[in-house]
Order: sequence, then structure tokens, then C-alpha cells
Amino acid sequence: MEKRLGIIGIIIKDRFKAAPAVNDILSDHGEIIVGRMGLPFKDRGVNIIDLIIEATTDEVGALTGKLGMLDGVQVKSLLV
Repeated sequence: MEKRLGIIGIIIKDRFKAAPAVNDILSDHGEIIVGRMGLPFKDRGVNIIDLIIEATTDEVGALTGKLGMLDGVQVKSLLV
């Protein structure tokens, strides 16, 4: 299957509750992550993680599926 470039946006509502699980999942899929940027958005009370990835659609689905199952975590992805 062909690897494609993409972006994954992750919004975490409760950092102390969800961040350890998010980081564990990202570490498990580290081979597809090219770059990562995290920003606290204090005005809205959320934390945002942006990922640049190079992966197959199956790999993206596995990562976003696990993240999306976490309470207080929203995930969106875009592949080109």
C-alpha cells in the first residue's frame, strides 16, 4: 500500500487525564510521525497537537481510531 503525506490535528480537553494515554499511543506509532508540534490554548482550555505524518491509510486509521476512543480527545486527519 502506498504511503501518503498527511496532517493529524488532536485537541485534548483535559491534559492531565488524557495526555499520558495520547503520548503512549503516539509513541507506539512513532515510525509514521515526521514532525510534531504541541500548543496550549489557554483561552479555550484545550491543548492542541499537530502531527505531520507519512503513512498508509491503514496506519492513519489505526492511529486516529485509538486516539478518537479516548475521553476528551478529538482527532481529524487529512491525507494528500
